[in-house]
Amino acid sequence: MDIFRSLAYPNFRLHVIGQAISLLGTWMQRVAISWLVYEMTNSVFWLGFVQFISLLPSLILSPFIGSFVDRHKKYKLVFITQIGLMVQAAVLTLVVGMRWETVFLLSILGFVQGIINAFDVMGRQSLMISLVDERRDLPNAIALNSSIFNAARMVGPAIGGILLTKYGEFVCFGVNFVSFVPVIICLMLMRVKEDRSKLTKESNWTGLVEGFSYLRRSPHIASLIIVLTFSSLFVIPYTSLLPAVAKDLFKGDESTFSWFESAAGFGAMIGAISMARLKSGENLRYRVLFAAFMMGISLCLLAFAHYLPTALLFTMMVSMAMMMQNSSINTYIQTHAVSSYRARTISYYVMAFQGIAPIGALFVGATASYFGIKHTLYIMGGAGMLISLGYYTYIRLHIHRRLFKFPGS
Repeated sequence: MDIFRSLAYPNFRLHVIGQAISLLGTWMQRVAISWLVYEMTNSVFWLGFVQFISLLPSLILSPFIGSFVDRHKKYKLVFITQIGLMVQAAVLTLVVGMRWETVFLLSILGFVQGIINAFDVMGRQSLMISLVDERRDLPNAIALNSSIFNAARMVGPAIGGILLTKYGEFVCFGVNFVSFVPVIICLMLMRVKEDRSKLTKESNWTGLVEGFSYLRRSPHIASLIIVLTFSSLFVIPYTSLLPAVAKDLFKGDESTFSWFESAAGFGAMIGAISMARLKSGENLRYRVLFAAFMMGISLCLLAFAHYLPTALLFTMMVSMAMMMQNSSINTYIQTHAVSSYRARTISYYVMAFQGIAPIGALFVGATASYFGIKHTLYIMGGAGMLISLGYYTYIRLHIHRRLFKFPGS
């Protein structure tokens, strides 16, 4: 099938197999961490804080890491980061198994994971082009990679919810630790060829400055990163509220929370499959525009929902739109950025997506503590629609300027 065409490349196939197994464990751990923190504190603020501290390194380090990645081989970097993440998962499992867990200790371990993950995400994103031999199949590979991520996000929380209810957090963390083994084996089986001549020789600081200058010269890319920045600040952190939505709005337990996570994962997988079916030449910027507006509308509907099935449906719609927006931006950057600047450009994408999100999680947590969960969801939905309107205005003005400058073009 055409939708699976990038799986014909052995390196990408190995990447998918390893990631599919590992991500199941990762999502089990995320569900367990979120529930554990909320059970310990009964506070949406602390729930947001733990997410903030785990994603903070992406905000601080991403541009520097982008410059670092452009100077080094991506395959070796990814291999090292997977070992590091496995060690971190082992320590977390030990801490919970010995019942040493505190919010402070979980935050420290989350921060360490965030540092390693910042390097891993940048390395993986930049490595993607080396896993697919034909450049024309790169958008399909990116979309399939997102599909695997979100299939795991759908199935992982469902399994995690069952394990959490029957056996507790320790088993979820232990499964995540074991899940890194297939990733490392698959990486060892890969035969990746990277062109050393395309590695930049600049220092990290010089590379950082040059990367920012390239972004300033590329408003078509910069505008998308700005959209993602505002979305990560005001809309995407809705996921940090899901435990509170499940427990407080719908009087649920761990299983209810896992349904919300699975609904979000299912919606995101639908969005990713839609991206995998993308035909060459489609306007990705208009997809971003539509998806941003759909996120806003769906969040308002989630806030209005009175019944659990409709709330799950609207959660699915939010995540589907979020995946379409983020995947469209990622694909546009991967296919339009100059190769020597790719990692640095991706670094700003990662910073806007994962780095700004922790600030958004803190903002959302504080807002929910003050205004309540329902009102916060309405505020986030309104912000999503305003972001869409702002980007639409930018596109129309940009087209108008081009027509004015180049009559008849």
